[in-house]
Order: sequence, then C-alpha cells, then structure tokens
Amino acid sequence: MTQEHATDLYLISPLEVGGDFPQRLERALAAGKGLVTAFQFRVKGLESHETATLAEPLQAICAEHDVAFIVNDSVSLAKRLKADGVHLGQGDGDPKEAREELGPELGRTAQIGVTCHASRHLAMEAGEAGADYVAFGAFFPSTTKDKGDAERPEPELIEFWAGLFEIPCVAIGGITPDNCVPLVEAGADFLAVSGAVWNGDEVAAIEAFAKVLRA
Repeated sequence: MTQEHATDLYLISPLEVGGDFPQRLERALAAGKGLVTAFQFRVKGLESHETATLAEPLQAICAEHDVAFIVNDSVSLAKRLKADGVHLGQGDGDPKEAREELGPELGRTAQIGVTCHASRHLAMEAGEAGADYVAFGAFFPSTTKDKGDAERPEPELIEFWAGLFEIPCVAIGGITPDNCVPLVEAGADFLAVSGAVWNGDEVAAIEAFAKVLRA
C-alpha cells in the first residue's frame, strides 16, 4: 500500500463472501481502477480451511487488478495465503511479532496495519513497532465496526497524524461519499469502506466515491 497524495479507497469485505461476492468484487475493482488500492478479507468464525477456500478466488481477483490483498486479524491465514499483508486489532499482537511469525521473506514484504481507535498513543506505539499504516475510527456509526460507546475520533486526529508522521493513516467507520470530505481534507491517506459499497450497488457506490475523491 503506497500512497502519494490523493486519498485512496481501502475496501473491507462483508462477513459473507460466498455466493456472488467474487463477481461483485470484480465489478467494484474494475469500477475503482486507480482508486481502490487495497482490499481486506474479513470473515469471522469459520475454520481455517473453509476460510482459505473463500479467500483464494478473491485474492486472485485482487492480484488481477493490482490491489493489495490484506487479511484481517489472522497472521497464520496471511502466511498460508502469502497475502500482501495483515491487519491487526489491538488484541492480535504487534507488527514486530507478526513479521516474525510470517517468516523472513513474507515478513519483509507484508503490509501490516494496526487498529488504533481514537488514540494517538496506540498509533505511535504501532509506528514504533513497525506498522506500515495505522487505522483510526470509527468516525461515524458503523455496523461493521460496532464499538458501542467507544470514543469516536475527530478529523483533527488525522490532521495531527498527517502533519507529524510519514506512516499512512486509514480512516474507518461508517464512511460514505456524503460524509467523507472532512476526513479527506484532514489528510487521510485511505478511506476504509464496507457497508457504503456492499449494502447497495457496488459500482454506483465506487463511482460516487470517485466523484468526491478525484474531483
């Protein structure tokens, strides 16, 4: 995940990725060429073989579109799939441990991101441990990132981070084409989106984001 100046989209999968989801992903990535630069595979509660079976066609689609394929939470699955990276929650260990588990070759190239909620401190710790990006949120109410009464960050947090650190930051949580402008203006490198794309027509949603982000 490299970032220059424009804000890019980081798609997060819905929890259900079977059925026609590979076709939907294909359509979304085709519509978002040059806009969607990463895709996070996020499923819960399945055994590892079933999870890998669901991941493989999606990983191939991402490779065809030159989109980074990031595995949520599971370093072991990322290693099994030789994924482009892994996204760690606060309970999933740190980037240094993850690189060691991935092994010398994959550990060197993997993009490792860390959820930092609304915390400057957690983000700085993640950066010191070798994170390739930090994720702040949820900025808006979100069904994907339901943290109840968790502290909601303000765009100023992104402004603070972007002004001081080279490590890219991802904004996450209930982001839509209608509410994303303050996050873009604050300097977010990536907008992580899920429901805004998958809860309706994915192509129309990507095109709506493109109008805002590539205006």
